Amino acid sequence: MLKLKLLPMVTALVLFTGTTQAQSDAPFRLIVTHLEPPLVPNSVMDLAETLGYFDAEGVDVELVRVQQTPSALAALQAGEGEMANVGVDALLQIIAGGATDFRAVMSPNTSLPFLIAAKEEIATPEDLAGAVFGVGRVGSLDHALSTLVLDSLGVDIDETEIVTLGQPSVRAQALAAGQVDATTMSIGVWSELPDTSGLHVLVDQATYFAGAPVVNKVNAVSGDVLAERPEDVAAVIRAITRLSRDFANDPQLWVDAMAEARPDVDRDVLAMLAEAFTGSWRVNGGMSADDLAYTADWLYETEDFAGLPRLELDQWVAFGPVDAVLEELGVDDAMDPADR
Repeated sequence: MLKLKLLPMVTALVLFTGTTQAQSDAPFRLIVTHLEPPLVPNSVMDLAETLGYFDAEGVDVELVRVQQTPSALAALQAGEGEMANVGVDALLQIIAGGATDFRAVMSPNTSLPFLIAAKEEIATPEDLAGAVFGVGRVGSLDHALSTLVLDSLGVDIDETEIVTLGQPSVRAQALAAGQVDATTMSIGVWSELPDTSGLHVLVDQATYFAGAPVVNKVNAVSGDVLAERPEDVAAVIRAITRLSRDFANDPQLWVDAMAEARPDVDRDVLAMLAEAFTGSWRVNGGMSADDLAYTADWLYETEDFAGLPRLELDQWVAFGPVDAVLEELGVDDAMDPADR
């Protein structure tokens, strides 16, 4: 049984009393940082709207599309949306800067879908010693995370020759052209390579996240929204969780939905991605306390957080809404842990 955490900004009675409060007739604006459904599990937000999952929960969700987290947070702070899918790093920074009532309430897709791809002759991570490894830049997210991942596999990235190449698509092209021996990229970039002959996935998504369980993005709301529209917050979490479970149980549902939403993507690519996402659906709301704490600890060791006051978990996370949903739906032990 989950232990519900009380939030200081509002009482548990106001937040989590289920059907005791009527849902608002106003649209619930969900701010996303992609202009079309992305080829990652975060697409569950778009598809919950098109497949009617939000409607089934009685909440009128309107997707507000912006580019990148700063714009999403600015829109959330300006009251142009009730919930926003944003980077954890930026959320911590704005809270430290004074926006103290914002809280993460769920994560539809916790991690960047990173993998390490390599030439076939690099058969195991141990074979990377002396190899040329492409990164965005020294200290970039892909470099920092891959350092953690390889360390968890007993490999020191400093034993490779690091080459700075920039964006993931450029790194992928360099790998395909034989200019580097291995590099980090997303599963989406890997799927878009026209020819992967002579290449293979050296470290898959699941192994990558296990080695660096950094939560990349969360859905955040303000204290006012938590206090004034608790039923709508719960309905959004419930709809996304239910659809994530349906996709986890039947990946073909995601393929079919994405084929409608993204006719520009070949069905074979979608099927390959669906198989890759087998263990990636956040069937319990994506709010592992251990992973969130690990993420914050890791961020506070980076240059971007130098001098910032360290926030405790309850200063940027509200577990109450997702825990209330899981009390209703039950915990699915197959994927993301509900460890709190």
